[in-house]
Amino acid sequence: MIKLKNIKNIIFDFGGVIIDINHQLAENAFKDLGIKHFDKLYSQLVQNELFDKLERGFISAQNFRKKIKELIKIPVTDKEIDHAWNCLILDFPRERIKLLEKIKNKYRIFLLSNTNEIHYNLYIQKFKDEFKKDFSELFEKTYWSFKIGMRKPDKEIFEFIMNQNKLKPSETLFIDDSIQHIKGAKKMRINTYFLKKGEDIVDIFNI
Repeated sequence: MIKLKNIKNIIFDFGGVIIDINHQLAENAFKDLGIKHFDKLYSQLVQNELFDKLERGFISAQNFRKKIKELIKIPVTDKEIDHAWNCLILDFPRERIKLLEKIKNKYRIFLLSNTNEIHYNLYIQKFKDEFKKDFSELFEKTYWSFKIGMRKPDKEIFEFIMNQNKLKPSETLFIDDSIQHIKGAKKMRINTYFLKKGEDIVDIFNI
């Protein structure tokens, strides 16, 4: 169980914490398109400059597709690239959404996600279709890396959120399933919970 004594604010990661994702599915899809070593370009732990720029919003989705076509070196469409890239996105478990709806009445809750325009457009629409409301309604504020030009685990993104919302590290909990992001938050003296494989936020909150 998470220790919530003295906690007033909770910052949630998105992929793997709120929505289910599977990096292997994207890797398989890109291999089918012709990129045989996609895991060297992008994974949960590492990514090359192209994907880093995409998640920071430093390049457009269209330029990303252009660069992918250069890597593949065989004719592919934008639609095929988007499909392969979006293969990692799975479902929103309803129990997690219900949990967020409950705890928002007791805590200030925020979202902090390393993501990109292509993924964002898919899952925001997916959530609206399934739950008939905007995803942002679950949180006091949502932070998407490609919109603010910063990404985890960099110090500046944690400073940005803490300062903008006047949050105290001692009263704030950050939940993420990537250990490098947890380490980044710890450097800011923020309380953390590393969500290990097989764990679910529904099970670690005593609600």
